[in-house]
Amino acid sequence: MNAHTQRQSIAGPAGAIECAIDAPTANAPRGLAVLCHPHPQHGGTMDNKVVQTLARAFTHLGYTALRFNFRGVGASAGAWDQGVGEIDDALAVVAAFRGEVQTLVLAGFSFGGYVAAQAAHRLRVGGAAVQRLVLVAPAVSRFAMPAVPSDTIVIHGEADDVVPLSAIFEWARPQALPVTVLPGAGHFFHGQLSLLKSMVLGAWHD
Repeated sequence: MNAHTQRQSIAGPAGAIECAIDAPTANAPRGLAVLCHPHPQHGGTMDNKVVQTLARAFTHLGYTALRFNFRGVGASAGAWDQGVGEIDDALAVVAAFRGEVQTLVLAGFSFGGYVAAQAAHRLRVGGAAVQRLVLVAPAVSRFAMPAVPSDTIVIHGEADDVVPLSAIFEWARPQALPVTVLPGAGHFFHGQLSLLKSMVLGAWHD
């Protein structure tokens, strides 16, 4: 993302997991934001522009932003596992970097939104606190999304042709979950990444 991005590899359930870490510019980090990238079989990597935008938003908010490649992507070992092992990858990254008391945020884009939501669900079931969940164009029409906490930030493009806006509403409606819609935006938020970052910052509260 920038010259100060640190690259690191950790041990994961399918072998090495490639990670990229961006620290906030001022003061000690207020927590850790683990960011999940879009579908590996459709070119998704931790260097996806939406994921990098989320990383910038979280470093601006004072968090350490941690991106990583799912198994079989980039320098991460293993192979695509239908969205099952990828959740395990995310949990391995959390376990490796969170420490004992560090505040944790999970965020994801598209397929990564599904992984982040499932990982957060597993952590909560296991008694581990997750401060907040941020889902950008989560793949609710393609993967089994769990219910999420009422303070989850959900942002979707009005003109998304990958995950229809109607599918987001069908998932959110039973939960009475608010959805922020960016007018005219497609799935990848082309030309609107700065606005996407501003939306995350504007929706944030401790």
